[in-house]
Amino acid sequence: MPAAFVIKTKLLMSNSLSINIIRGMVLAICIAIGMIIAKSFEAGAHLGATAGACYGILLITLDHVLRYFTFRGFSHGTIGLMVGLFCAWLILRVNFFDNVWFRGIENHETIENVIKLTVYTGLGFLGTMLALRSNREEFSFIIPYVRFRQDALIEQPLLVDTNVIIDGRLPKVCETGFLSGTIIIPRFVLDELHVLADTPDVIKSERGKRGLEAIEQLKQTPRLQVSIHESRMESEDMVDTKLIQLARQLYAKIATNDANLGKVAQLQGVKILNFNDLARALRPTVKPGDHLELTLMKEGRDENQAVGYLPDGTMIVVNEAARMLGKTVAVVVSGTLPTSAGRLIFADLQENSRLAEDGENQKGGQI
Repeated sequence: MPAAFVIKTKLLMSNSLSINIIRGMVLAICIAIGMIIAKSFEAGAHLGATAGACYGILLITLDHVLRYFTFRGFSHGTIGLMVGLFCAWLILRVNFFDNVWFRGIENHETIENVIKLTVYTGLGFLGTMLALRSNREEFSFIIPYVRFRQDALIEQPLLVDTNVIIDGRLPKVCETGFLSGTIIIPRFVLDELHVLADTPDVIKSERGKRGLEAIEQLKQTPRLQVSIHESRMESEDMVDTKLIQLARQLYAKIATNDANLGKVAQLQGVKILNFNDLARALRPTVKPGDHLELTLMKEGRDENQAVGYLPDGTMIVVNEAARMLGKTVAVVVSGTLPTSAGRLIFADLQENSRLAEDGENQKGGQI
């Protein structure tokens, strides 16, 4: 059995087992309630069990239909419904139905009830739909001076794409504590990793397996909640479009290392955490005069030059250091040169720099 299949199976079981247990308990409770009610009416127990089972299946079906409807959406819809019903109540407070003309209409009480039901239903529906389309900032206008405490305390969830999972840096960053809270892995991203892991291409298969192992490491990270979002967004074809649409639905940020995805998402109002930008921001700032410890790895392009690298991969060219290859030496940064490939840093051996300084000091003393 492929390792990728085993890892994916563990992820699926951990998320769906508790849901299926709750559904089974609800179905059993509905059957028991149906039997009790049937017994109280002196009807057959099998009829009550059948009716209870039908009701339980109806609830489970409704839960399946609303599986993409979050508690945040439910709370927004409830507030919108309350606003709509309040507006309907204000409209119906006008004593339109008390005038003589309306009272003279045949069956005026029935017409009055129909009009009231229509107004309440219509405005309640409109209020609910408008609230579901609104974001959190707009709710501050609906309910002035009221801020949702939960939104202030809990960070936005983090939605991850396939590339940043395969990259392998996400679990390490989360272990340091710089990222915490909730990380959401869409179902279509997990499926894409599974397809990569099972492909005959060795390189792609290794990438897919590395991604699935990274998810397993994330699930074991303390202070981090990892959840699999079941939405497959079948109405969209491109994975990037699915990610952006899902992020807008969940009010989530997207973690990625894809610059093009970041640009498109930002144009649509979705916040982006680009790991490549983070890596560039964490590069140490090296200035002329800084002292560094550097291991010289290879010869430079010019004669007597040697090349070493900082931990982040930045290349430093050390003058007059070819004889020190393979050794860790103390160097002094002498200058930088911007190039098309990045910044090129030059340095001198600290002993040579000290000798040069002593020579200048002696020359200055003689003058």
